[in-house]
Amino acid sequence: MVATAATSAFFPVTSSPDSSDSKKKKLGIGSINLGGIKSKSSSSGTLQVKANAQAPPKINGTKVVTPPVDVFKNEDGVSSPPPRTFINQLPDWSMLLAAITTVFLAAEKQWMMLDWKPKRPDMLIDPFGIGRIVQDGLVFRQNFSIRSYEIGADRTASIETVMNHLQETALNHVRSAGMLVDGFGSTPEMCKKNLIWVVTRMQVVVDRYPTWGDVVQVDTWVSASGKNCMRRDWIIRDSKTGEILTRASSIWVMMNKLTRRLSKIPEEVRGEIEPYFMNSDPVVADDSRKLVKLDDSSAEYVRKGLTPRWNDLDVNQHVNNVKYIGWILESTPLPILESHELSSVTLEYRRECGRDSVLQSLTAVSDHGDGNSLSLDETECQHLLRLEEGSEVLRGRTQWRPKKSETSGNAAQIPPESA
Repeated sequence: MVATAATSAFFPVTSSPDSSDSKKKKLGIGSINLGGIKSKSSSSGTLQVKANAQAPPKINGTKVVTPPVDVFKNEDGVSSPPPRTFINQLPDWSMLLAAITTVFLAAEKQWMMLDWKPKRPDMLIDPFGIGRIVQDGLVFRQNFSIRSYEIGADRTASIETVMNHLQETALNHVRSAGMLVDGFGSTPEMCKKNLIWVVTRMQVVVDRYPTWGDVVQVDTWVSASGKNCMRRDWIIRDSKTGEILTRASSIWVMMNKLTRRLSKIPEEVRGEIEPYFMNSDPVVADDSRKLVKLDDSSAEYVRKGLTPRWNDLDVNQHVNNVKYIGWILESTPLPILESHELSSVTLEYRRECGRDSVLQSLTAVSDHGDGNSLSLDETECQHLLRLEEGSEVLRGRTQWRPKKSETSGNAAQIPPESA
């Protein structure tokens, strides 16, 4: 019986003469077209086969054999499904193959994304900006990409951008060492004693400013400075060439967060930070020249009414030290800003200021050339930030070198009146 069923699935069986028309309609026996083979059942029940004379199609001179399409119609012309056979009950292998191919391509795409490599070495930027510890765990290194909003009118990174990179790496250094608890770089013992770090002196020397799209590498480390001070140094390099762009050195002391007075370094805190000290010289030689105290008679340019914004405050609720750079530039004469670039800056922080402070920025130019024009050589300026009531906030000295595009031509004129 099994053999009979299998044989009937592939070969049609002629019906007996006494079969009724109704049975033929039920069984779907009638005109059968098998893609080139046309069969009709006669009244006597014999099977007649007629070959289709249509030639197979050709593509580029090659005959293409199209698979037969099973179409079954009864005598009334109504289509009926093909008979159930062993072949047409098999799964659709083309759909299964397409599904397997889709899964394979998706997996390959994910693997290629995980194994992605930049086409250029300068595209390999620290993707998460967390940096890493190098040189026996004493130096912290972090890369920065110069953004479009970090450049100034000269299409180079501003001095504020450079100072922000210095500050960011200092904080990340403490965090990577596992000592960051609260405030700017406060260790656990410092938090117990309400102590915070404050900068008292900063020296920055800029050999070249990076431009938009450059990637810079910042290295920073700490060293002892006397009994109650800590020195932090930085070196900024071009990550592609290794060229040194900026060197900076700073002195930090401790201040009580509640009384706002300076404090000695407790032995408990010293035990936390001394393992991270490097025995190294400052990367910037100390400029021993005394910073000049300006007043209304010695200052040539004065800018009044400077007030901190809320965003100028740091986590310790005083003005961030980077903001002072912008304030001393407010009273720097415009001709210097246009024809020169800042090559070095020395800052002495005398006292902090808060959000309710109102400040004045005073500047005096040390070299005026012939008295009416600005010298095209290097120029030095003295600066002072003070509160309106007269208390000193910061003393500073800046040095300026001519811009490369401004080395020729007439000297820039400085207006005699104050800014």
